[in-house]
Amino acid sequence: MKTIRIGVIAIQGNVEEHIESMRQALGKRGEVIKIKHAGIVPLCDAIVIPGGESTTLCRLAWREGIAQEIITKAKAGMPVWGTCAGLILLASRGDDEVEKTKQQLLSLMDVTVNRNAFGRQIDSFEASLTIKGFDGPFHAIFIRAPAIVSAGRDVEVLAKYDDFIVAARQRNLLASAFHPELTDDLRFHRYFLGMIQGWDN
Repeated sequence: MKTIRIGVIAIQGNVEEHIESMRQALGKRGEVIKIKHAGIVPLCDAIVIPGGESTTLCRLAWREGIAQEIITKAKAGMPVWGTCAGLILLASRGDDEVEKTKQQLLSLMDVTVNRNAFGRQIDSFEASLTIKGFDGPFHAIFIRAPAIVSAGRDVEVLAKYDDFIVAARQRNLLASAFHPELTDDLRFHRYFLGMIQGWDN
């Protein structure tokens, strides 16, 4: 049985929560490692880009040489999951808020994002979502959340809230506007693990 190695980008954001949730989802079948500099991404089977402050996260990812490594591995088929700010980084296009910050996105997923779709930090909320393929509602926590406002035809919509897309997949890329790592529900983490070649639930 192959040992799975999941890398969590650990330069800014909700790092420890993702690590703990992923460790629980993996069990004894793999390990979770922090990525703070270049050279570690190529050693991983999958990558998680956590939530945080997207402008800072994006800038540091490029400065540390991590961004280009993610792009290279993602284009070669490695699964990458972006949550909240991580969703913004995965996008190909952003709204005026993204444009004003002059963020250099990874441009991997054929989606356009609205950086503050649901308002500011004070407007954070929780909601019960219907997620495609899940066997029941998922309790989603939105914190100054972005959303996908348009998606290419190769993008599979997994969940919507109001008129916004809040979870989506494009082949080996997964994006969620909310924070599954802040709940005890591991279904989203297990879904992501199922995208890894050689993983058998």
